[in-house]
Amino acid sequence: MPCANSSTKNDGFRLLVVDDVHPVLFDKLRLIPSLECVYRPDLSPSEVFAQLFAFDGLLMRSKIRLDAECLQGLPRLKLIARAGAGLDNIEQSAAMAQGITLLHAGEGNRTAVAEHVVGMLLGLLNRIPQSDAQVRTGLWDRVGNRGRQLRGMTAGIIGYGNNGSATAALLAHLGCRVLAYDKYVHGFSTPAISACALEPLCQQADIISLHVPLTSETRAWIDADFLQHCLRKPILVNASRGEVVVLADAVSALESGQLGGACLDVLPVEDPLKWDLSLMNRLFALPNVVLSPHTAGWSIESYQAISEVLSNKISDFFRILEG
Repeated sequence: MPCANSSTKNDGFRLLVVDDVHPVLFDKLRLIPSLECVYRPDLSPSEVFAQLFAFDGLLMRSKIRLDAECLQGLPRLKLIARAGAGLDNIEQSAAMAQGITLLHAGEGNRTAVAEHVVGMLLGLLNRIPQSDAQVRTGLWDRVGNRGRQLRGMTAGIIGYGNNGSATAALLAHLGCRVLAYDKYVHGFSTPAISACALEPLCQQADIISLHVPLTSETRAWIDADFLQHCLRKPILVNASRGEVVVLADAVSALESGQLGGACLDVLPVEDPLKWDLSLMNRLFALPNVVLSPHTAGWSIESYQAISEVLSNKISDFFRILEG
């Protein structure tokens, strides 16, 4: 893929791109005269760190984690752009203290996340994974695979940012009563979506869908104590970050019937070689669980949209930088 302004001049701003991005990203970056873009998605994490000291900016997805110690060794770095939603693999307070601008493209995949969440819910409610597997073996069980309708259910959205608000809107359009809670966002109620405190949301929701970043507040937030306050045996949906949910507690709640089901696009550990197999086998044995491999925000269309959003934000950064 061609890079934007890939000359070797030393008086410009050097941006290292270390993950695959859609080519549309470079269409706009190429228009920034002062920008030298080096596209190296082939670099390993150790190779990224070995070269990063010579760059003013970094564009990445999830290849590396930048903590305070690492950032202190990169005094030249002025910009970190993440081609995705959220910045949880960057120690944000340390970056901001160093004067580093942080950008992400949460707007780019909100439609993909919303559609994926609804797809998982419809699959679970209508027993589509089980039905498909049974029909392929010649089993034709109409009664056993009778589904439930999404319309008329109460959906509780926790986190009303880009993904949460898009998911809320789609569920409302499909006939759900939608309650939404966000600790940091207020005044967003509409005729179709009601801002709600957390406790009544947990008491009333048939579906609880998580759309929060991974922070010190949200890590291991959805635990046994939290789930005890969910009164209607809801379906738990997680399309945010796996570490937000204590998986062992969620599995126990599913086994006991305290949760009516789960749609999990993310897991606390996403490397199968590092799984706790006893826990994962309990999860896999549950018939009321639908799983996907962290693909909710990774549609063909969102792959392009993320790059479009990020290129616009980087262009805005340069407009401000160059006054």
